[in-house]
Amino acid sequence: MKKTMTLVIFSIMALVLAACGGGGDANIAIGPAGSGTQAAASVILEGAGLKEDEHYTAYEEGFGDAKDGLQDGNIDVSLGLLGLPAGSVNDLQATSGDAKLLSLSDETISYVEENLGYLEYTIPAGSYDFQDEDVKTVTAYAVLVGNTDTIDNELAYELARISVENADDNTHAQSDHTTLENALNGSQGLPIHPGAKKYYEEQGLTVESEEAEVSATADSRKEEFVLGTGSSGGTYYPLGGEMATIWSQNIDGVNVTATETGASVENLASIGQGNMDLGMTVHVPAQDAYNGEGEFEGEPVENFAFIGHIYPEVMQIITREETGINSLEELAE
Repeated sequence: MKKTMTLVIFSIMALVLAACGGGGDANIAIGPAGSGTQAAASVILEGAGLKEDEHYTAYEEGFGDAKDGLQDGNIDVSLGLLGLPAGSVNDLQATSGDAKLLSLSDETISYVEENLGYLEYTIPAGSYDFQDEDVKTVTAYAVLVGNTDTIDNELAYELARISVENADDNTHAQSDHTTLENALNGSQGLPIHPGAKKYYEEQGLTVESEEAEVSATADSRKEEFVLGTGSSGGTYYPLGGEMATIWSQNIDGVNVTATETGASVENLASIGQGNMDLGMTVHVPAQDAYNGEGEFEGEPVENFAFIGHIYPEVMQIITREETGINSLEELAE
């Protein structure tokens, strides 16, 4: 009986230490299996010097489920690719009262940039009511790409112009990021549509991306266009639906229909197959599609071009004050 009680006490102490960020593995939610979040989380944790089973236990949960784990103490840290601000993070703060964002070190950010293609990003202080300081992290950019066989120069010009100049007509929160200042974010390493380039240069932006070759012409333009978005439960689908409506209302003779898809990779592949005209995608798989790498190994997509930035998908590393965790890197010590 005495031996059993001792084991129970040691087990409780281990759980307490783990919840406090020391003396045991941290429980870290890394996103669902096969998700972009999990792929990014794995590189980030590796860059921070963390090894699974040695420094942390991985939980394959999206932030929706991980938020509940953070609330009840079963999850110590959650990594999520989320829009900014994210309603789910605000929900955690509303229920727990001690939500906290973690910054990445410069060394970890450099590692991620080199090995993943994500870029450094600062979440400005005040992005959340509980956030008093800037937080350094990384981001992927959601961008709009077009099929160069069906999107002619004049149409691409109008798509870019209306996206920026009519962004206020879009009620989705992430449309706030569709501005002229952000217009070229995520264009790095991608060919740009000449029509979109013309608009941005007229507005005084310097465009460094190479121009895509376009076979579509205004004379042969069709009337019905398809925009690939994402799942109905994500950001792409509702945001893309409003984008399609705004384009249709402001471009004569053009009707754009948003369709639910598997998001980035499916949209790029569908454009390559000639089954889609416009697609929403993260800039990293778009680079893979252009270079014939990753999911597109040996099969590059040659008939698409960057039209404009939509919003940043920011890696947000969330914990609670009660865990005592101040950085991912400290978990490797």
